[in-house]
Amino acid sequence: MKAAQITKYSKPFQVEVRDVPVPEISDYEVLVKVKAAAVNHLELLIATGSVKLIQDYEFPLTLGNELTGVVEKMGKKVAGFKVGDAIYSRLPLRKIGAFAEYAAIPAEAIAHLPGNLDFVTGAAAPLTGLTAYQSLHEELAAKAGESVFIPGGSGSFGQMAVPIAKSMGLKVIVSGSPQARERTMAAGADQYIDYKEENYWERLHDLDYVIDTLGPGEFDRELSIIKPGGHLLSLRTGPNKRFAKTMGLAGWKQKLFSIAGAKYDHKAKKKKIEYHFVFVRSDGEQLRQITKIIEENQIIPAVDAREFHIEDISEALNLVATGHPQGKVVIRF
Repeated sequence: MKAAQITKYSKPFQVEVRDVPVPEISDYEVLVKVKAAAVNHLELLIATGSVKLIQDYEFPLTLGNELTGVVEKMGKKVAGFKVGDAIYSRLPLRKIGAFAEYAAIPAEAIAHLPGNLDFVTGAAAPLTGLTAYQSLHEELAAKAGESVFIPGGSGSFGQMAVPIAKSMGLKVIVSGSPQARERTMAAGADQYIDYKEENYWERLHDLDYVIDTLGPGEFDRELSIIKPGGHLLSLRTGPNKRFAKTMGLAGWKQKLFSIAGAKYDHKAKKKKIEYHFVFVRSDGEQLRQITKIIEENQIIPAVDAREFHIEDISEALNLVATGHPQGKVVIRF
C-alpha cells in the first residue's frame, strides 16, 4: 500500500510516498480501508519535532491524525462494528498513520460515520469535534448558564464548538470574519463580533471562559475579559505545568513545561484566572456523542475545494502551512 512517511524530524521536513506492507491488526483493532484523511497543523508540528516532548515517534513514521474509511477486517475481540461499516476517527496520538491506503486502529478510537456526512466532509470532523468536546466537558467542566467566548471561532473549530457548547446550555460568543457571521449564528452562537468592525476586548467583560484559537499574541486581551475565578483555555499558546501533570508526563518533562508556561500561568494567576492548554486525544465514545450533535444540527464541516491525493501530500501540507485554505484540506483515496 502507499503511505506518506517521514524518516526523521527536520525543519523543513521531507515527506515521501512509499510502498509499505498493509498493517497487521491485534485482537482489539480494526483494519480500515482509508477513504479520506484531513491535513492539519498538527502534522507540521509532529514532522518538525515540535511536539516530541509530548509524543516521540519511531521512524519511518506514517503521518496523518484523522480519517474516514471502511472496516475491512476486525480483530477477534472487537464488538459493535462489522466489515463494511463506514467509520471516522481521530487516531491515537501514539499510533497515527492516516496518510495511507490502510490503517490499523484500536476499535475504542473509532465511531460510525455520521449519516449526514460523506467520506470527505467526515474526515474534517473528528479532530475539531473531539477538541471542542474535551475542552468544554473535561478541561473546563462548563455548566449550563455560563458564558464562553471563542475568538477566531468562525473556522472549523468553531463550527463544531458552537453547537457542542449550545448543547450544554452555554451562552456562546464568537468573533471572526464578516463572511462567517450568518453561518456561525445559524450554528447557534448567541453573539457574533466582526473583528474588522469591533474589538472584542472593548465589548466583552466578566466572562466565565475563553477558548483561544489565535495564540499568544491575544493572551493579555483574552485575560482582560474573564472574571476572577474564570478560565482561559488555549489551543495554540503553549503547554504549562497543569497540562504536563494532566498528561502524566515524566517529572523532567513536567519541569520543562512548568518553565515554558510560567509566564502565562503567572499572568493568569495575578487575575485569579486558571490557564489551560489542551492536546486532544482519541475517544470513540465521545465521537459517538459528537455524531449525535452533528446529525441533530446537520453540521457539514467546510472542506477546501482543491482536490488532493496521496501523491500531492507535500502540496497539501504546504497549503496548510503557508496558504489560506477555505476549509479543511483533505487527501482523497
